[in-house]
Amino acid sequence: MSGHSKFANIKHKKEKNDAAKGKIFTIIGREIAVAVKEGGPDPNNNSRLRDVIAKAKANNMPNDTIERGIKKAAGNANAVNYEYVSYEGYGPNGIAIIVDALTDNKNRTAANVRSAFTKGNGSVGTQGCVSYMFDRKGQIIVDREECDMDPDDLMMLALDAGAEDFSEEEDSFEILTDPDSLGGVRQALEERGIPMAQAEVTMIPQTYVTLTDEDAVKSLQRTLDLLDEDDDVQNVYHNWDE
Repeated sequence: MSGHSKFANIKHKKEKNDAAKGKIFTIIGREIAVAVKEGGPDPNNNSRLRDVIAKAKANNMPNDTIERGIKKAAGNANAVNYEYVSYEGYGPNGIAIIVDALTDNKNRTAANVRSAFTKGNGSVGTQGCVSYMFDRKGQIIVDREECDMDPDDLMMLALDAGAEDFSEEEDSFEILTDPDSLGGVRQALEERGIPMAQAEVTMIPQTYVTLTDEDAVKSLQRTLDLLDEDDDVQNVYHNWDE
């Protein structure tokens, strides 16, 4: 399949996160706690924890902060129990939106997500109403400026490690994998010293929708901003071609 790189979008989000590291660190801290609870504190025996640690490093979380989070989760049997919940719905002009959250209060999270959709002139739908428009994939983004490896060599390295697809964009390389193969491909790149701007399982739209109406754009952006500000929300996926 042909990759549809969103590196400019990723950089924008990363800059936004850098301005509010507290939020992204809170999000990753919760993911660490859940991963440790489910699979133990040793990343060598816990692939989910390895993935979260990679995400933490990609977001410049200090190693000592990561280690403290793991130790705290491993040593606190009375820690808050978080659970994953997912919501699907529509923004203006039928834009498909998926919201993944990690929460200790599903009623609060559901109310906040519904409010975000409503304030952006959208609506929450039933499970499965838009997820069929997306493919669940492992996605690795490599910044061209930070990668010294020849593109053909990088492609062969990724494919040999189990990647499904490799695409070149103006400012980045995008590597797509089966979700279960993400860890192996990421590890192969790490061993060769390839810096990654992003390496995580994501939902990739099968097609993208362009909005030409300014009011619709403003409404959708309001929903996305409100979701971004919610500490319970982990990820937001949509098929808006920004």
